[in-house]
Amino acid sequence: MARLPALFVSHGAPTLAIEPMPARAFLSGLGERLGKPKAILAVSAHWETIVPTLSLAVKPQTIYDFGRYPEELFRMTYPAPGAPALAERIAEAIGAAGLPSALHPSRGLDHGAWIPLKLMYPEADIPVVQLSIQPRRSPLDHWRLGEALRPLRDEGILVIGSGSASHNLGELRQHRHDPTPPEWVSTFDRWLAEAVRQGQKDELLDYLQKAPHALRNHPTPDHILPLFVAAGAGAPQSAGEVIHESYGWGIISMAAYSFA
Repeated sequence: MARLPALFVSHGAPTLAIEPMPARAFLSGLGERLGKPKAILAVSAHWETIVPTLSLAVKPQTIYDFGRYPEELFRMTYPAPGAPALAERIAEAIGAAGLPSALHPSRGLDHGAWIPLKLMYPEADIPVVQLSIQPRRSPLDHWRLGEALRPLRDEGILVIGSGSASHNLGELRQHRHDPTPPEWVSTFDRWLAEAVRQGQKDELLDYLQKAPHALRNHPTPDHILPLFVAAGAGAPQSAGEVIHESYGWGIISMAAYSFA
């Protein structure tokens, strides 16, 4: 099959799986657009560790790492098989790149992984390995992690970072019923999209200093770090592509990017 791009998708709230909205429609058609990969490496904002860690789970459990949401979400499962041999091989590749790595014997798929994958590949018949993020490490560390993953794409493996292009839940209640995002969200979102389109690596890595309202959109780095992994897994010196733009819940950018 043709070499797959590396992706960054915004997974928003868990209700993305059940609420009609543009991002849900986009993700529901994305798997068919891409074709079926041999395996998926999912880098989720919701698994935080000290060093990059891969799950060895043979049958990853569906993790309901959220609170008061509709019961329908807790009845959903994503019974994709794991790929422990692939996880071990990826850990070796990360180590060969001079980065630390670890293996977890049983970690399942959190909602940052299984909800977008359930929309993209609802049959759950593709092996999935989950990889953690490290909030104490820099964007550059995550970019280098992505570079170590780049050769996987030549094997028909889909590398997908799942986070959110903007993510300030502290202001969600104030804005969630207004479909028009506030200026501090839309300005940051446009800056991020343009930096991706232009392949501005240095600007992206220094987003906290270069992007407007960066800290207000990302009070913590967890939901933007998967973007750097995806971008690092793209071809060197190449520009990214904005493949989706919309907003959900007032202040959450649901943007998605592709890196060839």
